[in-house]
Amino acid sequence: MTSSSIVTRFAPSPTGFLHIGGGRTALFNWLYAKKHGGKMLLRIEDTDRERSTKEAIDAILDGLRWLELDWDGDVIYQFSRAARHREVAESLLAAGRAYYCYASPEELTAMREKARAEGRTRLYDGMWRDRDPSTAPAGIKPTIRLRAPQTGETVIEDQVQGRVVWQNENLDDLVLLRGDGTPTYMLAVVVDDHDMGVTHIIRGDDHLINAARQKQIYDALEWELPSMSHIPLIHGPDGSKLSKRHGALGVDAYRALGYLPAALRNYLVRLGWSHGDQEIFSTEEMIAAFDLSGVGRSAARFDFAKLENLNGHYIRQSDDQSLVTQFESVLDYVPEGAALKPKLNDTTRAQLLRAMPSLKERAKTLIELIAGAYFIFADRPLELDPKAAALLTPETRALIGRLRTALEAVNDWTAETTESAMRNFAEQNNLKLGAVAQPLRVALTGRTTSPGIFDVLAVLGRQECIARLADQAA
Repeated sequence: MTSSSIVTRFAPSPTGFLHIGGGRTALFNWLYAKKHGGKMLLRIEDTDRERSTKEAIDAILDGLRWLELDWDGDVIYQFSRAARHREVAESLLAAGRAYYCYASPEELTAMREKARAEGRTRLYDGMWRDRDPSTAPAGIKPTIRLRAPQTGETVIEDQVQGRVVWQNENLDDLVLLRGDGTPTYMLAVVVDDHDMGVTHIIRGDDHLINAARQKQIYDALEWELPSMSHIPLIHGPDGSKLSKRHGALGVDAYRALGYLPAALRNYLVRLGWSHGDQEIFSTEEMIAAFDLSGVGRSAARFDFAKLENLNGHYIRQSDDQSLVTQFESVLDYVPEGAALKPKLNDTTRAQLLRAMPSLKERAKTLIELIAGAYFIFADRPLELDPKAAALLTPETRALIGRLRTALEAVNDWTAETTESAMRNFAEQNNLKLGAVAQPLRVALTGRTTSPGIFDVLAVLGRQECIARLADQAA
């Protein structure tokens, strides 16, 4: 197979958001296709009509776009291909590789209960496998079932799990077409993957049992089975399957928590795949290094602290202007956004850009960046937090008045000139620099912690600083 003919696919069910595990599956498919100069296709498995809303589908597409994982060609919607799925089921029926089953719901329930009581995994007993349809009871709409092999083995040579073997005597004659004529998921997936030319199926190992059933459909249709790779699921820090109680499950939640798409991609690629000791990968490095042999068989544990540290690294390495852009883009997704968005203008953007070198050193997320930059957007007179308010004694207010007078004498306003003026003031008044810096910080930011105070002076500019100091001075 030439590498350019490699086709992967990401095939999510629209459940309302792009699950973080789905994000990683999409990333692995995307990387494999990119590495081999192939294509990644996107198929929305929307056959469950109750859950498949436009909002749910939009959330998946939005999540993929935010992660910067593009796909080739148009999005394919499984439900729209139902006629083709039916046609394939009927061709198997005509070839004698499938049969009509007229078992009633009551008969099927009794069959299942009996099988379970006897400890058998095959729940359907094949009662209609060799019966003449002319003996069928009236009023039952038949299903179409696959005439699965009853002896021997079904084998998958999995790129991650190795050789996986099922005994055919334990597998059911699965339903391909329901009584109402709708195709089952198992049939739809096989037909879609074949028609889309998919060469490599990379998905979660919760689909491994499906692989056995799908292989039997491929065999019955005499179609070539794609290469299969079933990757372990992501677990929470406690080793159990990642669930709501562990926190954020959807990719959209990580955006709202202030993570950068590049950092989340880098974190996800290292969940279950390793490449020596390397932890940090550019997108180009990821594409060059990714291979299925590096995917482990055991579940990966999600480590929130590790993700946060990695995100902090990406923030520190980011270009200041791109962080201003990311800062703006996240405002639509965070509670603080509604208050901050109207305050974004040419002046505040320029101040944000000027503050970024010092802001990004302290922030591990865009939320922390927003919190650090609050002083730029604060309304006068500043609302003081309790710690800051406690420091504003009459003596401190008097000192702030004198600091304002000293700063009014500075005309060429920079971090260096304001620092020089404050050092001179401290020396002349036998004060330590800290005794000057903290009252300045409280008056200019309303808090007791902030970026470097001389950076704050430079970012806010002369006019705003003098005005804020006047607000708090005695």
